[in-house]
Amino acid sequence: MAAYSQAELVKKKCLPCEGGAKPCSLEEAHKQLAQLPGWRLTDDGKRISKEWTAKNFMAGIEFFNRCAQVAEDDGHHPDLHIEGYRNVRVELWTHAIGGLSENDFILAAKIDQLPIERKL
Repeated sequence: MAAYSQAELVKKKCLPCEGGAKPCSLEEAHKQLAQLPGWRLTDDGKRISKEWTAKNFMAGIEFFNRCAQVAEDDGHHPDLHIEGYRNVRVELWTHAIGGLSENDFILAAKIDQLPIERKL
């Protein structure tokens, strides 16, 4: 998998991923994450995640609604978490292959484009 800039990733569309495809390597993931500020590998190296602090609970939910629409449009769905009423986290991985694919980085770049009302 080639490493793309954030601008290049945003222009791409997630493609259906079949089980049996090989997940990207840790080296490939690290190269791609260098283009996506704030995103990090999870401890198991099979997912990427990013956290934000929203202004309040409803701002977090509104952000999740925007994430949901982008995800639905691309047919690639993240895990969404809210804790402490305004701490939001998005986690991405390709379920069908049990690891990371290009789709995860595409969706991460698109999520980064979404507005979130933040704590002042």
